Amino acid sequence: MKLTKLLIFCFLSVLFSVYGQAQDVSIKGKVIDENGLPIPGVSFLIKGTTKATSSDMDGNYQLKADSNGTLVFSFVGYGTVQEAIKGRTTINAKLNPESQSLQEVVVIGYGTQKKGLITGASSNFKGEDLASLNTGSAMEALQGIAAGISITKNNGSPGAGTRVTIRGLGTTGNSNPLYIVDGVSVGSIDYLNPSDIESIDVLKDAASAAIYGSRAANGVVLVTTVKGRKGKPAKISYDFYFGIQNIYKNLDPLNAQEYMYI
Repeated sequence: MKLTKLLIFCFLSVLFSVYGQAQDVSIKGKVIDENGLPIPGVSFLIKGTTKATSSDMDGNYQLKADSNGTLVFSFVGYGTVQEAIKGRTTINAKLNPESQSLQEVVVIGYGTQKKGLITGASSNFKGEDLASLNTGSAMEALQGIAAGISITKNNGSPGAGTRVTIRGLGTTGNSNPLYIVDGVSVGSIDYLNPSDIESIDVLKDAASAAIYGSRAANGVVLVTTVKGRKGKPAKISYDFYFGIQNIYKNLDPLNAQEYMYI
């Protein structure tokens, strides 16, 4: 009888021990950057599993995991951090940026890729370089410096728009590329001040522009405008340009008799 009770006690002890090791706990916490600011969209993965979640706009997260598991925090441009749970219910993390990885990442629509893995044809131009050329529009600044892109003015009148052709005529009728300004499709970017542009990316082939569908048949011009930054004083600048147009040579018209002879 005593032996039976001893065996039952040992069996229950092992059972509760195994249950305790595999017990899930509810974990919550917050992830911040090197300045103490919350980071939204950080990925949280339970190491060795497919269970994952992401942080909200305030950097907070919540999920259930094995009390003996490991949390993996990752975000584009920041170093990966691993935290052993060890039965804890609150785990906060701090991510530090990795400048080298930021320089090697290129945004491709819904995701990112390392720059060395990009096989599509794309060109990038910085806004400060375009502004230094002192042109009336952003596309005029790209004339002569953008390979594979033909840029001409519609006419000679002041403020006239530009005609852009990327790698020749791709479609009949309208051969203009697709313009995307801060994620919004627009007809052209002639209205933009070159000083208000942070960068311009030109996608030249189908592989690069595939995410935008048939509208990108003639290429895509992605524009990112300058945004305000916290902590810097306000800066007001004024640029003024003028030009003079005149006729190179006046032609003497024929009189009535000369015209009749012709």
